Amino acid sequence: MALSSSMIALLVLAIVVLVKNVVSRLQFNSKYRLPPEIPGWPIIGNTLDVPFPGGVWGHEMAKKYGEMFTCRLGGKTMVFLNSARVVSDLLEKRAAIYSSRPYRPMAQDIASGGARMLLMGHSDRWRSQRKIMHSILNGQQAESKFIPFEELEVRQLVWDYLHTPDQFYTANQRFSNSVIMSVIFGRRAQLGDEQLTKMLNIMMEFGQLLFSPTKNICDLFTWLTYLPKPIYQHEVDALSDRVSKGTAKPCFATALIEGTSKKEFNLTETEKLMIFSTLLEAGSDTSRTAITQMVAAAAAFPEWAATARAHLDELCGHNAERLPSFEDREKLPYIAAVVKETLRWRPFIQTGVPHQLTQDDVYEGYRFPAGTMFTWNAYALSLNEGDYPDAVRFNPERFLNDDLKSPLKGHWSFGTGRRVCVGYNVGFNNVWIAAACLLYCFDFEEDTENPIDTLNTIWDSVEKPPFAVKIKPRSQAHAELIKQK
Repeated sequence: MALSSSMIALLVLAIVVLVKNVVSRLQFNSKYRLPPEIPGWPIIGNTLDVPFPGGVWGHEMAKKYGEMFTCRLGGKTMVFLNSARVVSDLLEKRAAIYSSRPYRPMAQDIASGGARMLLMGHSDRWRSQRKIMHSILNGQQAESKFIPFEELEVRQLVWDYLHTPDQFYTANQRFSNSVIMSVIFGRRAQLGDEQLTKMLNIMMEFGQLLFSPTKNICDLFTWLTYLPKPIYQHEVDALSDRVSKGTAKPCFATALIEGTSKKEFNLTETEKLMIFSTLLEAGSDTSRTAITQMVAAAAAFPEWAATARAHLDELCGHNAERLPSFEDREKLPYIAAVVKETLRWRPFIQTGVPHQLTQDDVYEGYRFPAGTMFTWNAYALSLNEGDYPDAVRFNPERFLNDDLKSPLKGHWSFGTGRRVCVGYNVGFNNVWIAAACLLYCFDFEEDTENPIDTLNTIWDSVEKPPFAVKIKPRSQAHAELIKQK
């Protein structure tokens, strides 16, 4: 049967593309050398192989290929970093050339108006926005502004656990969302909040885009073209109204608006909205997930929880005299260690937002071309026996050392290098006060008929319990303490 002219043209085109790829690969291999490469398909490489979320998959690949492995994602090259040593060597010690971002036109330009700091390259614009966020979130007056929000919301959290223990996961969500809404916009939030629900839906969809290298926003998320302006502008308008009436609480947005009006900050309206968006996305789900993981760990490994309660009882009373507060932090290093182990044990970000190399570089016999993407393989890092002996076990005592000096030391949950999360203090404090109060007030028991599979992801479980757990107040006195608050 004779082939049609169109079929012949397609065949010729396929041969040309194939030959071009083979020649390009030979030229590339003669100049560069990359870590072991996962076998993939012609042209698309590993685009169909990398799952979302990729934590367990990445851990298995790390066991097979070692400290680094390479994936081809269409025309892009991504190197996964699987040990603390290589992450530190490249993303921290060589941060000057490993801190940019790959260009993602759909995520950054279409969905974010080119203004999302998280996706910006290593530029003056990025540095300027990061400096603004750092000055407001981590300045001298930051804690005095934000801690009252956290201490108010944790009282609601323990109340929710007492009265609806089977809804603990939604209580964690309400706590985390209300804290970050208070920090950003100066208002509390409830789970039934329609405006907040819209923002959370956006965050879930955009989170899949950010942390899955194989999502195609054109095909799957075209409606994001119209966001986030209408959603976040609603909150800014409501806040401006409270400011004009003199009823606004000091928060991140009031500081940003005031700084902009005084010409201290040079930001467009879109940039301001995207800063609010970034903070909300980073601050809500991360705290919720960490608190939920802590509950799972307390049920699955009750020994450490008993130790934590002994420390809390010594300070706050064996008979439920008072709730822990931030004033107790210096006297409760074990609770800080609990938070660090929570962040280490099951990272809420399973693979990081990729960094991009800005110039060719040589490392331990490998030669990386400029433009190579690098991501830290969070699950592989957290389960690396060389860095964390008996890594699958939840053991806060591994952090009773110099790691307590900084919220960032000893784990990778807030990122690394120059791209570390600017709101790490707020995030760490959220989990600290929640852990202290929940451990002081409640016992957590694993359901023997439904043991907790702690390796399975739980961060995207928002409508059903991520695992079975029995929650009850430690005593009637603890229940009465909660009711009084």
